[in-house]
Amino acid sequence: MTPPPDPATPSRALPTPTTAPEPTPTTAPDPAPAAAPDPAPAGRPAPTPAHPPGPSPATPPTSAAAPTSSPATPAHPGRPHITELRLSAFAGHRRAVLPFGRLTLLAGPSGSGKSSALRAYEALARLGGGAVLGEAFPDLALCVPDWARPDAQNRRGFRIGCTADGPAGPVRLDLAVQAEPELRIVGERLTSGGLVLLETALRDPGKRVVQAAWHTAGPTPVTRGPLPDDRLGTALLPLRVAGRTPGQRKVLAAAEQMVVALRSVFACDPEPARMREPVPAGPGRLLGDCANLAEVLWRTRTECGRRHARFVAAAGAGCAGPVTDVLAEEVRQDGVGAVRAALDRGDGVRTHLGRLGDGELRYLALSLVLLTGPGVLEVDPAGEVPAALQTLTVLADGLDRALDPLQRRELLGLAAAMCERGHIRLVGAVSDASWATGTEGVTVVHLDRD
Repeated sequence: MTPPPDPATPSRALPTPTTAPEPTPTTAPDPAPAAAPDPAPAGRPAPTPAHPPGPSPATPPTSAAAPTSSPATPAHPGRPHITELRLSAFAGHRRAVLPFGRLTLLAGPSGSGKSSALRAYEALARLGGGAVLGEAFPDLALCVPDWARPDAQNRRGFRIGCTADGPAGPVRLDLAVQAEPELRIVGERLTSGGLVLLETALRDPGKRVVQAAWHTAGPTPVTRGPLPDDRLGTALLPLRVAGRTPGQRKVLAAAEQMVVALRSVFACDPEPARMREPVPAGPGRLLGDCANLAEVLWRTRTECGRRHARFVAAAGAGCAGPVTDVLAEEVRQDGVGAVRAALDRGDGVRTHLGRLGDGELRYLALSLVLLTGPGVLEVDPAGEVPAALQTLTVLADGLDRALDPLQRRELLGLAAAMCERGHIRLVGAVSDASWATGTEGVTVVHLDRD
């Protein structure tokens, strides 16, 4: 894993760049997971790399087939959103390209990489929110491919990337991470329209920094400086770039679009066993396992009557028996005040959630997630960006787990309706998507074990 050469320095007087089409790799050899992206001086059109940091859209993926339904045109194209996830060398994936629409289902058998793809997306979201590498990738054993052999310095790693669309146009981010012997970013590239806006590379393994070069397009075409090797450089650019030149403003627009697209992510996998017991009253922010569903209902039932009425309607469609309301009530547990959720059946009859089946509980939790937003879900929204310009992305592993055909159909219909409004997107993992294929607005990406 030889570090790439230095990006061109300002003293070399790089010519004023012109944009070029996004390059297509001439070959697609087995990637060296810990290698940094091939260098291209910031501010110059990206070259055609022999060992790309991630596949271009023209490179056919090996662990993901083309979607069976075309991604729908975004209802609100001005909102930054992720349109593609690239797993060049991550877990069991090799040169995989996963296209995303408003509502995307990753379909495939056990072991095909659905959960690892969602894990990579969530890790990028954490990095976009400013997390350090160790927080974004808490279990490195699940990230490094088994087939990745160490180099002469005994180093191994992985490579991932994504594309964000929005007002700045498509922006690509590619990241090379060294996992062994120590965790660090060894290369990062941010490009737009084939123009390299940010390039980083590890120069001195003895220092915990990478050398960065970003596009300026002023009297000094490129600005260079060190960045920490445990954080996403793209997320740090707004603190380092002044925005005085057109080139700097282009860099800022691309970086901010990528960060906003990544940050508002809610990873959700409801655990019925944890949803059945009363929970202490709290701030009413739904957790990823939805164990505190009762606490959230205690808050949301009175916040928005229209939203709650729609939730009650969804509950009635997916749960056995009549449902006239879904509510939370105060109880005493071990002498301490708590709340528990219940279905109101009418005529004073209530069924506590502890008596519902796993499918009903998962259905209720996922329906509530789709009907709420960053103010209710435990997410890290971009506070400096108006809510109207943000899109929440829900990552739902095992979306169809324990659901019967009726519940799947009702949940898919609700998801399609909410995603059509533009404020929410959904990426769900399912074992079989035949029940959803052909549904308007749904993109199905098939994964296999090969």
